Amino acid sequence: MNGIFSSSIGKKLIMSISGLFLMVFLLVHLTVNLMLLVGNGEVFNQAAHFMATNPAIKIIEPVLAIGFIIHILYASIITLQNRKTRPIGYSKTSSNGVTSWASKNMYILGGTVLVFLVIHITNFYWKLKFGEVPSISVNNGLTQIDDTYSLVSGLFISYWWFDLIYVVGAIMLGFHLSHGFWSAFQTIGWNNKIWIKRLEVIAYIYAIIIAVGFSIIPLYFLILK
Repeated sequence: MNGIFSSSIGKKLIMSISGLFLMVFLLVHLTVNLMLLVGNGEVFNQAAHFMATNPAIKIIEPVLAIGFIIHILYASIITLQNRKTRPIGYSKTSSNGVTSWASKNMYILGGTVLVFLVIHITNFYWKLKFGEVPSISVNNGLTQIDDTYSLVSGLFISYWWFDLIYVVGAIMLGFHLSHGFWSAFQTIGWNNKIWIKRLEVIAYIYAIIIAVGFSIIPLYFLILK
């Protein structure tokens, strides 16, 4: 069993499973973030409070962090090993026989997404966990919760260059997912011609939803607020 996970196929399997887990998280995270666009902040604050105080989420947070670490670690190991054997080692050819730009630059895209992730954590997650965030009263003044909406919207409204970074990061994430989605399923065994073609289509749809969804948020505050 240990030999399986130390092999090339085993490493790709671990990277794929961790990647699929992170893709599910992205959908949940995007759903919560899109609540910034409705309810003048009330809906988002309630959602953010629920995510911050829910016991299940507190358990998932360290698992999520481990998932990111494992995915980045194994992606790095696989890329470095492949580059020793052939010039372009990370890419896979799609069902139509064409190697996409994203597939040839997955590691570079992943590095860009990592930088975006660090910026995101520093400006939002870290401040919410360890900084001072204004609070607001809800439930007729019976409950005090963090005014997460003011923190997020304030950054987007005040710093146009932060909006630009966020949009570029979302686009790079979309490119990364456009290949990573179907490639992950291919690695775990869904690699027949019929399913690969379907998964490629789903991958592009998923990548567009994620990229556009995360891009809309800063553009909304930049243009309309």
